[in-house]
Amino acid sequence: MKFFKPLLLKAYFDQGYAVTSYLKYLIAFFGLASRDVRTTLIIGFAYGISCFIIGWLWFKHGLKETETEIGNRYNPFVKEMRDMSGSKLIGSPKDLNNINS
Repeated sequence: MKFFKPLLLKAYFDQGYAVTSYLKYLIAFFGLASRDVRTTLIIGFAYGISCFIIGWLWFKHGLKETETEIGNRYNPFVKEMRDMSGSKLIGSPKDLNNINS
């Protein structure tokens, strides 16, 4: 696959950013209120690194698969396809725990 590794790294950052997206407003407010550009840039850089780490942890611990499965439970197309194939993934929350085991 072309560019798999860079796109995987981008996916880590994007996921971490999605989880912590509201922090950007606090950083922007701090920058506007304090007018301290250097400190704001340091905080922004640390935020970018933390987005990557949080996203990596999100993937490493299987939370991305869980998030996708939760979305699939409410997707009519996936429900219909699972009904046709006889998949037992749709059901009680304990079924979701059996996916990773």
